[in-house]
Amino acid sequence: MNTCVLTAFRCCCAATMIVSTLAASADHASIFPAGARLEVLYTHPASPDEGLTEGPAVARDGSIYFSDMTNGSGVNRILRYDPRTRKTVVFAGQAGKCNGNAFLADGALISCDGADGGGRRLIRWNLQTGRGTTLVDRIQGRRLNSPNDLCVDLQGRIYFTDPRYGGPEPRELEHEAVYRLDPDGTVVEITWDVERPNGLALSPDQQTLYIGDHNNGGGNRLHTTDPVTTPGAMKVYAFPLDGRGRVCGPRRTLVDFGSENGADGMRVDTQGNLYLAVRSLARPGIMEINPDGKELAFLETGPRHQQGPFADLKGIPSNLEFGTGDDADSLYLTIDRGLYRVRVNTRGFHPHLVRQ
Repeated sequence: MNTCVLTAFRCCCAATMIVSTLAASADHASIFPAGARLEVLYTHPASPDEGLTEGPAVARDGSIYFSDMTNGSGVNRILRYDPRTRKTVVFAGQAGKCNGNAFLADGALISCDGADGGGRRLIRWNLQTGRGTTLVDRIQGRRLNSPNDLCVDLQGRIYFTDPRYGGPEPRELEHEAVYRLDPDGTVVEITWDVERPNGLALSPDQQTLYIGDHNNGGGNRLHTTDPVTTPGAMKVYAFPLDGRGRVCGPRRTLVDFGSENGADGMRVDTQGNLYLAVRSLARPGIMEINPDGKELAFLETGPRHQQGPFADLKGIPSNLEFGTGDDADSLYLTIDRGLYRVRVNTRGFHPHLVRQ
């Protein structure tokens, strides 16, 4: 493991704070305290248009692992932020096109390795050695599209989304679907009733799977004769699950962002409320909704944009994660090329930390 320090920021430095606008419903005590501020913990030294940070995941010791992604065919890294030392170090310097991350109960880190030069697979990382091994890269002999995000249930089963946003590699699967990898290696198709699945999360009672449909058009066609897709659904769905962890009824639409960019990553708290990293240019930020889709609070992470090249815009979140232990009142956010934190009045639900 490379333990060279990349950077560290102090919360007492006013320059590292961003004042954020907060909106909350009148009948809900917002999780965001009055005057909530975003604290900068890490910023990549490169310019903001050279990729993004993604996939924060909390380890048992409270440290936050997250992906440092590049545009094009480059080598991504997985970084580790330690809340106690306030330092960010390199965990894996050769991480392919790593995107979403999650932890298992045994302490292993699981990552989604995408396309555009990546391995198009799920990877299991050993935290002691920093080495990764492939868990799955094919469905019935066909390569995955580009695993994007994942979540783990109380039985240690891994749900993951497999959209295709880009990359020159040929597509082999007909659908952009959601799958589940079971501990015995079995892969189960959960649903492809989503145009382009992105972030996902499970309710604490394990009876609902939330999926973000983020169809920005383009992508990679299955056949060269297929028409180029146009932008489509920007929604958040709730799928009911049965006792076997499979979809057992029609989906419900919780949020419809219309023509605006929708939700990317998402998390749930112990009360069952859902938190969305909203990439809307008109209103970028973190949206809290209840299980019926009612908006409870919204924390803006950047200025509202009317138009302009996406790469030049600031304050666009990609994902989020709750802290744990002494840091349980923290919500970590990956925004643009950095890692941020805001204090909250709730606790996140962490399946890998629940005692069975």
